[in-house]
Amino acid sequence: MATVGIIANPASGKDIRRLVALGLTVDNNEKVNIVRRVLTGLQAASVDQVVFMPDYFAIGRKAIEGLHLDLPVSILDMRMRGTQQDSTDAARLMAEMGVGCIITLGGDGTNRAVAKTCGDVPLVPISTGTNNVFPFMIEGTLAGLAAGVVARRIRPVEAVTSRTKRLDVLRDGQPIDLALIDVVVYDGRFLASKAIWDVSKIRAMVLARAEASSIGLSSVGGNLHCAERGRQYGVALRLGKGPIRVTAPIAPGLIEPVAITAYRLLSIGDSVDVMDKPSLLALDGEREIEIEPEMQIAVRLSDRGPLVVDVGLALHEAAQSNIFARADGDLPTNRTCLLLENRVCLTPCVDIMEKEFPAEGA
Repeated sequence: MATVGIIANPASGKDIRRLVALGLTVDNNEKVNIVRRVLTGLQAASVDQVVFMPDYFAIGRKAIEGLHLDLPVSILDMRMRGTQQDSTDAARLMAEMGVGCIITLGGDGTNRAVAKTCGDVPLVPISTGTNNVFPFMIEGTLAGLAAGVVARRIRPVEAVTSRTKRLDVLRDGQPIDLALIDVVVYDGRFLASKAIWDVSKIRAMVLARAEASSIGLSSVGGNLHCAERGRQYGVALRLGKGPIRVTAPIAPGLIEPVAITAYRLLSIGDSVDVMDKPSLLALDGEREIEIEPEMQIAVRLSDRGPLVVDVGLALHEAAQSNIFARADGDLPTNRTCLLLENRVCLTPCVDIMEKEFPAEGA
């Protein structure tokens, strides 16, 4: 049975960076609209059922109101806490019930919460957060179509997904948490408001993705030429008064100079010890872990991040299999083109009579 899970975080895109930067706000009513478009795509892709994470805004319930679907939709029976733990719990339950794909609405933090427990369930992450390095801007209709194609296993999962990197946080050598994009050592003793934006308090950072085209701390590493050697690398940076200054968009509309004393590339499996104690660890932009002087904390680059669907490739593969094509008879799946005068029917093509294509002006 082809099942798709939807995890829409009502709190994404609402942190304090809206006050100190110029972040886009995707309100919950727009999230409802996005989910409605997702559902139309899922129905067109002929999935068997959809399951939602419950949330305090009732995004799932509001999305199906007045939407005439021939598609069974249900809400997970789970405790609702109103925190990121909801996304983690929902992802675990969805993985246990065997969903074929999970669509997320959120930012890096939401997807980090999902990645903790989703295992090898492919993700289609729709960007509705503040710093959106992991999720991407995609029309909900296309996200639904692609997720349906993946859930139905039209092609093997490995043919339409890619495995991402992640950062494992280790205490005494044992994993205690993870991040998908960045781990930051932050000067402070209390978590307070979780989001970080004050570069002057950052002592060090480890990046799984260092991309100049990203918003957030990923762009700091991305603007160092060394990080462009390959996406299989990560970067560790030490901040402070030093010989290097990078100008980077650390939040939407917030471009800051960042002074760097040292940096090095990380290969898969490399780890970095946290030397600043006491301090805080921020994971994907949010303060999460208080580090005491006696703690032995390290950050390790891993290639076992979640699987992410290539939406364009998934839809291309669906077209190659005629998933969204119909004809009066069987559609051939050969890869040869049919030339009709000066018209070319792209593969796979339908072997129909030329009279079906009347001359222009006829």
